[in-house]
Amino acid sequence: MHRYKRPLIALTALALLSACGGGATAAGDGGDEGTPVKGGTLRLAFWDDQQGCIDPNQVYWIESRSLNRQFADSLTDQDPETGKIVPWLATSWKINDDATKYTFELRDDVTFSDGTAFDAAAVKTAFDATHDLGAKSLLGLTYTAGYKSSKVIDDHTVEVDFDTPNAAFLQATSTTTLSILSPKTYEQTPEERCTGENLVGTGAFTLDSYTAATEAHLTRRDDYAWPSQLVKNQGAAYLDAIEVSYIKEDSVRVGSLTSGSVDIAWPRLPISEADQKVIEATGASVESRSLPGISSSYFPNVTEGRVLADEKVRQALQKAIDRKSYASTIFWADYPVVTGPFDSTTPYSTDGSAALAHDLEGAKKLLDEAGWSAGADGYRTKDGKTLTLTIPVRDTTPGDQLVQDQLKQAGFRVELKVLTLAQYQAAAAGGEYDLLGTYYTRADPSVLGSVLDQAVSQAGTAQLSQAGATADEISGLFRAGLEATDDGKRSGAYADLQQEILEQGVMFPLYERVQTAGISAKVHGFAWTSEAFLRANDIWVDQ
Repeated sequence: MHRYKRPLIALTALALLSACGGGATAAGDGGDEGTPVKGGTLRLAFWDDQQGCIDPNQVYWIESRSLNRQFADSLTDQDPETGKIVPWLATSWKINDDATKYTFELRDDVTFSDGTAFDAAAVKTAFDATHDLGAKSLLGLTYTAGYKSSKVIDDHTVEVDFDTPNAAFLQATSTTTLSILSPKTYEQTPEERCTGENLVGTGAFTLDSYTAATEAHLTRRDDYAWPSQLVKNQGAAYLDAIEVSYIKEDSVRVGSLTSGSVDIAWPRLPISEADQKVIEATGASVESRSLPGISSSYFPNVTEGRVLADEKVRQALQKAIDRKSYASTIFWADYPVVTGPFDSTTPYSTDGSAALAHDLEGAKKLLDEAGWSAGADGYRTKDGKTLTLTIPVRDTTPGDQLVQDQLKQAGFRVELKVLTLAQYQAAAAGGEYDLLGTYYTRADPSVLGSVLDQAVSQAGTAQLSQAGATADEISGLFRAGLEATDDGKRSGAYADLQQEILEQGVMFPLYERVQTAGISAKVHGFAWTSEAFLRANDIWVDQ
């Protein structure tokens, strides 16, 4: 059994790889001994399902995407260790010099779970439908940026054309967002697809039922025989079924694992050090992997009249956050400290630690220069106005309160505004905030365009976080990253982008996101995908 390992994430190799990746725990690295046995049901407990949608083309909720991976396959797969893109439903591909034309050769032995054949027409239907979702697919919006059309060359050859270069598209074809569903599935409306009814893929499992935030049930496909080369088990899954429940309370979820009521406890935030010890004491283990994509960060509202419209105030804020203390206080002593806009398993992530260094005196000096004077109560004022940052939250967490305390030391007053989901969404859309926290998961740096690139996103985090020349510079760097088919040029564009973002205070990284999962001793063959989702093909359970 794979025992608990602290989440020490491979950092150094990533920036050097041409098509990078990496992480703490490899796919298929279950470390199990023994002969797999067929049968049994895996009982998996997630923490929540706030998006309430299971359609892989629409969903951004990472727990739902873990389920998507079990019933919906993609054209390619991505190695979690190297970042290399490998064949899956596509056996090979060609890309033209300016990344505007991709030609895929497809397997001829694949069927959807409704019995229909997987072919080039199905790929065209899926890509057209995903692109047509527009803003309903926050991730698909950038994955298919510049999409023009797909063309069926023959039954097993499909060509995908773009109006503008999209060098990130090959990686996008490995994601759950661009997984291929049966053409009949797309005869339903996007809203109907969200419910999971008649959602048909080519995966190792079929989705039998899904009730948002309540339960899901998947059953093995006995005729499955087309996993990627990253999967050890090249045939049908060992498990008979997967049962999914949602348990919000950490203590209840961990208790369900240690009592044997569930086999995997899968939280959103890392399992606490205390709960890890409880889990270990029962003979279970904890697996971990840094989630690739945008680190957990704040994004500013720099609209004129807001305090963060002043560049010096933004630079002061960057210096006032003590990220090392945050990681060790909120998580544990050697929890990885965030080093930039991206988590460390993201290809082309760079080390921006110097720009993120805690410098309280430097922050105070910048605020002095900006005209904010320290008051007797510890908060700074200017023209009778207190230096206040409003942050909308769903619930206040120890992390929120720690940030509140850290920023007070520099003279910021942080107002944590607790809102319902609807109120939160309205505040985000209406720009009723100074800082807004968010993140997205994808093993490619272009994912940040969904949040920050004004040229492609209408989100407040894009439209309100930057202005003028800075916005033009950032959109230009995103464009350069998508145009570069040469690894060196792509790496350079994203390095410049990360530097610009940090220097201009367009983004305030807070902590590295680490996915952890508590695993019962009866579970073997646990594996992560490149996006730190569950890969259940190799899992088997003691009978």
